Amino acid sequence: MGLRERKKAETRAALSWAAIRLTVERGYEALRVEDIAAAAGVSPRTFNNYFSSKAEAITSRHLDRLVRFAAEVRRRPPAEPLWDALAGAALAGFEPGPEVIAHPVPDPVQWAAGLRVMVSEPALQGEMLRAGAAARDEIAAAVAERTGTDAALDLYPHLLAAAVLAVVDTVTTHHLRTGASAPVERLLTEGFAMVAAGLPEPR
Repeated sequence: MGLRERKKAETRAALSWAAIRLTVERGYEALRVEDIAAAAGVSPRTFNNYFSSKAEAITSRHLDRLVRFAAEVRRRPPAEPLWDALAGAALAGFEPGPEVIAHPVPDPVQWAAGLRVMVSEPALQGEMLRAGAAARDEIAAAVAERTGTDAALDLYPHLLAAAVLAVVDTVTTHHLRTGASAPVERLLTEGFAMVAAGLPEPR
């Protein structure tokens, strides 16, 4: 990635994180595009160059994470077992970026409560579904390359892509439901291990 592309990616990530932070702090309805742009240090016009709405800005972080997941699957060692590679790729996607380090999450319990309110917004739920659908084919293509299957003809890579999205979505929801008492990283590891084992009944 060249310098120009990297700067654009950084601006996009900063805008998305600012949108999330401000929504958690103020609520979705009270949030304005001007506030997001100011928090990211850019103009409203620049915001509109990247996103068509505040809902799209908020869910962009989720979409970018899923797209990076597919790229990370392709980078994992070829000899690594498939489910270990998938879990490792998912964990890499939840590593904090520089924008999060610059503006860290405050109290985890209050943050989780705010996120629960945020993701209950119908406009955001629709965008989240759209983000998952946009990333599904890319994940299936990465799985197909790794497993020697054909994403155009075979069911397997698409089933696995759907399973990946289900694990990530369920882990995120559970993390928020429990007030962030369990780290996302641990839940992801457990979730992928459960699915890889065929979801045996709890002992």
